[in-house]
Amino acid sequence: MDLLTIIHIVILLFLIISALAALIIKDLLDAVIVFGVYSFSMAITYLILRSADVAMTEAAVGAAATTLLFIATISKTTRKEE
Repeated sequence: MDLLTIIHIVILLFLIISALAALIIKDLLDAVIVFGVYSFSMAITYLILRSADVAMTEAAVGAAATTLLFIATISKTTRKEE
């Protein structure tokens, strides 16, 4: 296996771990931050798969805009889930 394949496998494992963590975490702000990390990891995966346009869209919308909108919404509500 070459280095790019090993890096891709590590990122895919990181994606699975961050997806499960976003589901398990009870604090909403922490879950949103983990979701932002998940989206950024997806952008890196798209770059590895040589889909630069999709990677830029995922980084801009998924990792940046959606995360900021979620954080703004959580700031107007309570953080802990009951």
